[in-house]
Amino acid sequence: MKQDVIVIGAGLAGTTTAWFLAQRGLRVTVLERRDHCGLETSFANGALLTPSEADPWNAPGTFLRMLRWLGREDSPLLLRPRALPGMLAWGLKFLSASRPHRHSRSTRANLRLALYSQSILDELDRNLGIEYDRLHNGTLKIFRDRKSLKLSVELADALRALGLDSRVLSAEQAVAMEPMLGAIARQLAGAIHYPSDGSGDAHLFTSGMHQHAVNAGVSFRFKTSVTKIHAASGRILRLETGEGEVEADHYVLAAGSYSPLLAKPLGLRLPIYPVKGYSVSITPADSHSLRTPLVDFERKVVIAPLGRVIRVAGTAEFTGYDTSLNPSRCANILRQAVAILPWLEDPGRRNLVTYWTGLRPMTCDGPPILGATPYANLFLNTGHGPLGWTLCAGSAKCVAELVAGAACEIEMQDFSCRRFQHAG
Repeated sequence: MKQDVIVIGAGLAGTTTAWFLAQRGLRVTVLERRDHCGLETSFANGALLTPSEADPWNAPGTFLRMLRWLGREDSPLLLRPRALPGMLAWGLKFLSASRPHRHSRSTRANLRLALYSQSILDELDRNLGIEYDRLHNGTLKIFRDRKSLKLSVELADALRALGLDSRVLSAEQAVAMEPMLGAIARQLAGAIHYPSDGSGDAHLFTSGMHQHAVNAGVSFRFKTSVTKIHAASGRILRLETGEGEVEADHYVLAAGSYSPLLAKPLGLRLPIYPVKGYSVSITPADSHSLRTPLVDFERKVVIAPLGRVIRVAGTAEFTGYDTSLNPSRCANILRQAVAILPWLEDPGRRNLVTYWTGLRPMTCDGPPILGATPYANLFLNTGHGPLGWTLCAGSAKCVAELVAGAACEIEMQDFSCRRFQHAG
């Protein structure tokens, strides 16, 4: 007999989870407040699939740097003073999780899930054939500063011991791999190539998964906002929405940055903060030949080719749930891109340029929150921060297995919401 599952959220996480649940023979309904899937954080993210970025942002010393950057519009991590009261509790947890032993554990957990997720994404590619401009060329992380390169090589060596391949390149070798870097060759101290990384259009993938989920029997209810979750005796009873009440046997909360707002009335305090990011999508008037996604370590931007489009993304802004486009932040990202690839400069304004911003749901310690909760029939798939695309497929499959009562293929303890009760 089929059981009913309701998934809250139709982004990357929710849509892919719904498909995996349907493959388990479950009857699934997805509730989404927007008028289609993948219109929030999944819409125009940085496009990179990067196990190489497994180390969370709360590395020792990060919080102090954030305080030094307070109010600076051109800083890679911008902490707005008005956000301080609302993020105080999260910030203290972020600071606590930056201790070396905790940061190292979170890095290992993220990498384990990222490598698993890449393998699941490869399976989906083979079985479903979704077209989303995926590249398997790895990523090229470039450095201008030799000290930064040395520290990153040490991290790469540590990750290699955990299963992530990498290769250190000279400036000349980096340009040979990606000739588009030729204009800044003299600025480069070197680079690291991560062949296991890749790139792809997360929104196109989500749209493709939506169609496959519908074909598998999943029902999507768009323009349907969940306003309240009713619970009693350790179970979720029903959901209150703008379109009436709905109920199911099991529930999956995959609402990204909005997950803690829905969970809080249940007594679940998820330490997730919405970190605002920006992207610029450039369709050059003339065809481009960029073939390798780039990560600029010092400038804190990423550049990925998506078919004819060049996607540039970067910056992190702690400003609560504000999703308005800030012109100065947009201009700064474009300026950083031109500094890396001067041919992107467009005095004649012939290129098509579009700007976007979205909220990354970031946990205080880095790894996402996946699986069971104190409520027997409520499961979580949220809190992926800047790694939502990288961790999507693996997270979705694991959560679907847990809902179905099956065992996961990887260890899940480091992703449990219970880890925050025993942090030390």
